Amino acid sequence: MKTVRLMRLGAMLFLALGALGATPSGSSFAIAAPVPRVQTVLIRNFAFEPAVLTISPGTTVTWTNADEDPHAVVANDKSFRSTALDTGGRYSFTFTRPGDYGYFCSLHPHMTAHIIVKPS
Repeated sequence: MKTVRLMRLGAMLFLALGALGATPSGSSFAIAAPVPRVQTVLIRNFAFEPAVLTISPGTTVTWTNADEDPHAVVANDKSFRSTALDTGGRYSFTFTRPGDYGYFCSLHPHMTAHIIVKPS
């Protein structure tokens, strides 16, 4: 009796696993997940690196302060603004519209750079 149960269970398992692995000829069910678009701007030596960054809409830019002094990232058009970032502090903003976004450090106004968002 145990042997019959084990054989039935084995047959059911075999059929179930076979069905899971079967795919129609020439087709694929793999779907690629969208790749997140993230760029980094480093704040170092009282400058933004890179000073010019070209991206596409939907890209998130993360600024990271690598200086010992605090810095704050502010868009010329005020579309984004960070709080003061201490050493190691980060600020992120996602750009959704094409355009040229100039920005500066509100604590050190001589620090300037810009992000170019090109249409996709």
